[in-house]
Amino acid sequence: MNRHHWWRDAVIYQVYVRSFLDSTGDGVGDLAGVRAGLPYLKKLGVDGIWLSPFYPSPQHDHGYDVADYCDVDPLFGDLDEFDLLVGAARRLGIKVLLDIVPNHCSSEHPWFREALAAPPGSPARARFHFADGRGPDGAEPPNNWHSMFGGPAWSRVTEPDGRPGQWYLHMFAPEQPDWNWRNPQIAAEFDRILRFWLDRGIDGFRIDVAAGLFKHPELPDSDDPEADARTRDSVNPLAWNQPEVHDVWRRWRSICEEYTERDGCERLLVGEVSVPTAREHAQYVRPDELHQAFFFDLLSAPWDPDAFRKVISEAMQDIAGTGSTVTWVLNNHDQVRTVTRYGEPATGGSGLGAARARAAALLMLALPGAAYIYQGEELGLPEVVDLPDDVLTDPIFRRTGSRARIRDGCRVPLPWSGQASPFGFTSGEESAKPWLPQPEYFAEYATDRALADTRSFWHLYRDGLQLRSALPQLGEGTLRWLDSPPGVLAFTRGDDLVCAVHFGTAPTPAPVSGTPLLASGACAPGVLSGSTAAWWIRS
Repeated sequence: MNRHHWWRDAVIYQVYVRSFLDSTGDGVGDLAGVRAGLPYLKKLGVDGIWLSPFYPSPQHDHGYDVADYCDVDPLFGDLDEFDLLVGAARRLGIKVLLDIVPNHCSSEHPWFREALAAPPGSPARARFHFADGRGPDGAEPPNNWHSMFGGPAWSRVTEPDGRPGQWYLHMFAPEQPDWNWRNPQIAAEFDRILRFWLDRGIDGFRIDVAAGLFKHPELPDSDDPEADARTRDSVNPLAWNQPEVHDVWRRWRSICEEYTERDGCERLLVGEVSVPTAREHAQYVRPDELHQAFFFDLLSAPWDPDAFRKVISEAMQDIAGTGSTVTWVLNNHDQVRTVTRYGEPATGGSGLGAARARAAALLMLALPGAAYIYQGEELGLPEVVDLPDDVLTDPIFRRTGSRARIRDGCRVPLPWSGQASPFGFTSGEESAKPWLPQPEYFAEYATDRALADTRSFWHLYRDGLQLRSALPQLGEGTLRWLDSPPGVLAFTRGDDLVCAVHFGTAPTPAPVSGTPLLASGACAPGVLSGSTAAWWIRS
């Protein structure tokens, strides 16, 4: 791998800090826990980690409501512990990416508190989107936009004199006011934030809501005001994907290039970009903008060979054509876990969903470009779908009262060892409770058991990562589709390495013969069966 362009074919592990490993016994994961888990991640074979937000925050949205962008919440540690984590990761050759949240902050951020105390039209309010309401006495929101988390995208404030006053925009929860990026103070402040963390030795940033930031300057009504809340996707063109956002990424890219030139280690910008087409996605990864952006179409594709081939081909054509590489994902902290999404009942680890998830993992690791793995996917963890209402913390549930599309089920703390909760997650007393309850069946997925079982998800991921690192055909490059039997998707990497995925159940002849390297399930010689993926060297 070219060290200067390490990110082009890197495999990054997403660490959801509060659910990874707890070092203090309070039931919440922390930075010291991440540091303790680094040898595990090194053994797995990942190139880097992406840390979910650990900044000071009232935790209305688990840290995506940031009150101070340049510190560590005591819940997770402190800056000294962060420095220890970065140093330990560097010694192991593991890159460290931070999650940065530029679209919105916390309602507890000092600048928003200042805005609430200031009068309408003040410079303090100009850092956000404050507007007068419509209707009698301004009692109706300034426009009809809806929040991604349900309900209106506007909340009314009480002015310092006690009267009902202006409204402020929040495309997510009311505790997350949107920044006004048309105000130059915001760009200057985020320049400072980037440099603060780059100076502490990090290797880049994962950018939350990277297609957001700018809103239509006139804040007009939307033709489909409930689209965002209905789909939980960035579909309101007045609130997302405005052309000015690209100037921000050019500015951030120049800052990263400055640090790269200084010490020769390239800093990465990878964006959470939710846009309708691969062609629009490609605009974010032009040579002077983001290095990469997550390609979510593979995650959302139905389990069908034609659908997978279509989204992969579009990505290779439109995104790789910019000079970037595609950034593949199958899961993250906002999505139903892969095993369950592909059809697995939440109370077991074998069956259709698990077989499909194993096959999808091998497919993703064989594709050209980079890949991101969400913690617990390497264990085959299913979604926890039966959490009681009284433990749910997702603001979507609080805003809508509905369990549909809530995200707590994929955020349950990891099981590390033992037969009962907390499964080694917390170092506290045996009665210590993780911040979300772990089901009894998590014992089947504990890390110690996975490492001891060569048939486990963990070994499939580890073996795939080892081969990906060792074989020059894998990683960055191109692919060529092969003619395949019905229900099978097959392609070559280089001249001789073949990956094939069987999407059905009936045994099917393999499209080519050769020397097997790795399979996600049992395969007879020359035959694919069930939902299985396999790699081999063509003879």
